[in-house]
Amino acid sequence: MTETTADVDPAYRALPTVGPYAPDLGSALITWVEPNKANVVEYNRWYEDDHMITGAMSMPWMFACRRFVAPLALQALRYPATSRVVQPLSNGKYIGLYWVNGGRLDDHEQWSLGTNYRLHADGRGVCTPGGDPTVERSHVITNFNDYLGPVYRDPSVPADVHALMDPPGGLVVELIEATAGNSRADLDAWIAAEYLPGIVQRAGSPVMQALRFAPRPLPGDKLSHVRSVDDVDRIVTVLYFCDRDPRDIWSSTFEGHDTLVAAGGVGRLDVCVPFLPTKHGTNAYTDDLF
Repeated sequence: MTETTADVDPAYRALPTVGPYAPDLGSALITWVEPNKANVVEYNRWYEDDHMITGAMSMPWMFACRRFVAPLALQALRYPATSRVVQPLSNGKYIGLYWVNGGRLDDHEQWSLGTNYRLHADGRGVCTPGGDPTVERSHVITNFNDYLGPVYRDPSVPADVHALMDPPGGLVVELIEATAGNSRADLDAWIAAEYLPGIVQRAGSPVMQALRFAPRPLPGDKLSHVRSVDDVDRIVTVLYFCDRDPRDIWSSTFEGHDTLVAAGGVGRLDVCVPFLPTKHGTNAYTDDLF
């Protein structure tokens, strides 16, 4: 039967007429997940063919996504071993990044919660019929994040809103935590003014841009299998978008960041982790994760 205008809830026309709608990056969903080795291919197909679409991109105010993967060679580069968030250090072989329009995260979050509760009730929140999400995968850290801002290499690189559209050579993720006596605002001010410019804007840097995010605590009615992390409001997440494979630039660009952060006196590096962009719609890399 052909749908007519009379069949459509008028809220669909009313809701977009109020509130902000600028074409900017205001927040992000960052979801870092460890698949079960026994069903990694099934999980990969379910996530990209169903969940990435129905559980995220089909929702209002979310305008870009990209998924990244850490094959064994990249897992070996992760440090420091003392991470409190990522244990064991090989955990979290996939990370998904999703951009949300400025001023719309609260709206999007409510839609997301409603949708994902429906998906689980309909048996669509798992990759195998009757499956248990706590067995199929585990969350290293999954949060909605407020955007804190960019540090660009130069004016020629794509703006932050485009960072996920054309996959870069690689992604490096850092979780940096404020130390005792310092706030996240103190930490972010130092990261933006002193730490990142020395990495991103030095001559010959392979980092096109570094984007900073503040993870929000998970809502009280989150799905039970999504992991909470203590003191997430003391963390700044840095996403480095590189124009080269992280393996080719690791020693020259990313080693020793734990020492650099400690020297700043306001934070500690919890983890530094490289990824490659997945080849969306394929099972590339699934045989090189364990």
